[in-house]
Amino acid sequence: MIDVSIVIPTYNRLWSLPNAVQSCLSTAAKVEVIVVDNGSTDGTWEWLSQQAGIRAIRMDNWGKDWAIVEALKIAEGEYVRFLDSDDWLAEGANDAQLRLARGSAADVVVAGYQDCDDDDDGSLHVNSWEPCDDFIAQQLGEGWSSHYSAFLFRRAFIADIPHRQDFAFIDDRMFMIEVALRKPRLAVHDKPAFVHRRHSRGRLQISGGIVKTVGTWQKIMVYRKALAMLAAADELTPRRKRAGLRFLWSAMRDLARTHPAEAAAVYDWIYELDPGFQAPIRPSLALAYRLLGFRTAERLVNLRRRP
Repeated sequence: MIDVSIVIPTYNRLWSLPNAVQSCLSTAAKVEVIVVDNGSTDGTWEWLSQQAGIRAIRMDNWGKDWAIVEALKIAEGEYVRFLDSDDWLAEGANDAQLRLARGSAADVVVAGYQDCDDDDDGSLHVNSWEPCDDFIAQQLGEGWSSHYSAFLFRRAFIADIPHRQDFAFIDDRMFMIEVALRKPRLAVHDKPAFVHRRHSRGRLQISGGIVKTVGTWQKIMVYRKALAMLAAADELTPRRKRAGLRFLWSAMRDLARTHPAEAAAVYDWIYELDPGFQAPIRPSLALAYRLLGFRTAERLVNLRRRP
């Protein structure tokens, strides 16, 4: 029996992939490492073809979401985790989380992680797990919700929760919100579970221009969907609404820099959901929104931002 399936989507990451794979194989548990090569042109497939103990899939570059969907079709592990090929698992974390999962019958074993900044001498910064008594509110943005690569999931629990192509730039956030809505039994691993490498070699998190704008819009669409799902289930508590709206407010302000009309629609929707919402902005700007209207006030703000 396979204990853990570890899914690694990759595209032109041969410079980092061997380290990611080795971190997965350094474990006492019986693991299968499934690497999905999204049409790399840097020799990744040739390297994978020579490796023992790896299940490799090659496909056209349709993005991370489809890569994970394809990997899960062949996964056999009782548990599953996801890892970017830039990153690596912390030593001993996989075994420790597996023991916790089985000892507590957990659906998800959560943990914190470490950051490694390539541009700052490679030193590690620990992001510890922060306890929260409402996992849904936490995943909506109340406090810090960690990173899903630090989590171990029971495969049967997430079998019908896809990585949705509709939200390609924020697919893991939609995935985690849907996981939270299922009310999983949680266990907490109190040490960092993986290392998240920060670098400037084309990570999805580092974007600008239209890519950043599309990503911001997808964030808003994720929260529209999530809050609607909670409302339909009569589980959109004031606490969860506040968590979601604070996140939405930040995304809406980002969108307003380039698309004030669309941002204004989000502004109206926020106050439809909660007429008493307290915006996390200075009082003078809140007053300008009320007196001038959101679009006019943002237009003036954008004029001030210009050099």
